[in-house]
Amino acid sequence: MSSQEPIPEAVDKEEPAGLTNEEKTWGMLCHLSPLLAYLAGGMTFIGPLVCWLIKKDTSKFVDHNGKEALNFQINILVYKIVCLPFICLAGLGLALLSAVVVYNIVCCVIAGIQANSGQSFRYPFIFRLIK
Repeated sequence: MSSQEPIPEAVDKEEPAGLTNEEKTWGMLCHLSPLLAYLAGGMTFIGPLVCWLIKKDTSKFVDHNGKEALNFQINILVYKIVCLPFICLAGLGLALLSAVVVYNIVCCVIAGIQANSGQSFRYPFIFRLIK
């Protein structure tokens, strides 16, 4: 007998039953709204915050996706602030800042696609401050 128990499938990969198109759209907007924020001054956490506050009480799916997107954007903000002191060091900060922005864009697009298909997405390498 093996002492290892089988690992259950990740909850975030399951498609919740009975999701409406509106819930999927709001879940997707939670993740993609930070991309618009780059055009409007870079406050990327405001879009997910607004989406989450509007729909958190009406849908568990949007509540989960909103919290996840908001946590990710808060982490991205912290990563950007950490990069700022390194800008003086021969462009190291610019390279790190560029990497953070690209990472943010790629993760937001992947999460938005998954949310629109009815799946929840968990961002890697973040601290979840809002539970």
